[in-house]
Amino acid sequence: MPGSPSARRVGAAVTRRRRCVTPARWAPLEGSALAVALEVLRHGPLSRSDLARRLDLSRGSLTRLSRPLVDAGLLVELEGPGTSGSRPLDVATGRHRFVGVKVTADAVHAVATDLRARTLAVREQPLVGTSPADVVEAVAGLVTDLDGDTTAGGGAPVTAVGVGVGGLVEGRSRVRSARYLRWEDVDLGELLSDRLGLPVVVDNDVLSLARAEQWFGAAGACDHFAVLTIGEGVGYALVVHDRVVAGPDAGVGLLGHVPLAPTGPTCPLGHVGCADAMLTVGGVEARASVALRRPVAYADVLALAAAGDPAAARVVEDAARALGRLVALVANTTMPQKVVVSGDGVALAETGRAALLAAVAADRDPRARDVDVDVQAVGFAEWARGAAVTAIQTSVLGSRVL
Repeated sequence: MPGSPSARRVGAAVTRRRRCVTPARWAPLEGSALAVALEVLRHGPLSRSDLARRLDLSRGSLTRLSRPLVDAGLLVELEGPGTSGSRPLDVATGRHRFVGVKVTADAVHAVATDLRARTLAVREQPLVGTSPADVVEAVAGLVTDLDGDTTAGGGAPVTAVGVGVGGLVEGRSRVRSARYLRWEDVDLGELLSDRLGLPVVVDNDVLSLARAEQWFGAAGACDHFAVLTIGEGVGYALVVHDRVVAGPDAGVGLLGHVPLAPTGPTCPLGHVGCADAMLTVGGVEARASVALRRPVAYADVLALAAAGDPAAARVVEDAARALGRLVALVANTTMPQKVVVSGDGVALAETGRAALLAAVAADRDPRARDVDVDVQAVGFAEWARGAAVTAIQTSVLGSRVL
């Protein structure tokens, strides 16, 4: 088990190995070199002629720009000629591994990925407590375990670690506030980097999930989309001109305060019928428990509603209608190409799909186009993968992480 004496022994061995085998590094990229790297990373492998045409570069310029990327270990030339007779370029997925971690109130979830964020291995570790020391111990144990797993990605060294936390994160390192962990002003990135001897980037978990959708997920073809998550809270991220909007209030959970049902229940902050009261797992469970006159878990509420129980069906329909109003609000105010709905409670969007779509249509101008609502059912491993994507972006882009 991670965190056990045997895992710590593995960690010591991995640390010794890392001093001798360091993954190839590349300087943060910019300009045309960055454009070449990103085009191959997100859409490759690509022949040089295709790449030159996509980026409007001459063949000579492309050769000049790509050679240092190959030498640095970011790109590789594949065997065999491409469609134009030249050897295609691809990212060196086998030379780098990244670890992404999602921290919840009771566990840490981790994945190892390659440079294109393909999941190679998955780990989970319960938390013995939520103090910074407890979380650092659990995360370090999982990273050490994955770094020492030679079956995941051929044993390539870990290049960087990403950590997703629900809350306010500053400077991609310091957790200013994480309500579910009861943290205020904890520099988790520095603590973990000192412990692991690796670059560590910490960010809000919803922003990281949006980056995964942006580069390697459902919204890969969009440069303007929104992500809504429902679960323990209500999360929101927006991508505009292919950049994640990450202002100082990202992670506050502002969308949770939006009123959606004038006669709905009250949230802990006193807001009537707000998104938090209507859409969170706890909110749905509370209303269903009152309606059914017994405690009911979230999954059971959805199952009862699907089976035709009238009380559960009313709770689910009300929640799904509120979710539809929230989707419409986002679509009306930000005009995205797509709204991705995800999170731990996303099964609500499937069970109550008819009510959700009816509410979206009711709150839209009839002349407006239909909203592309893309429901993505993900587990904690996908949240962790989002953190790995943030680590990948930081490695490639440096301080200009999207």
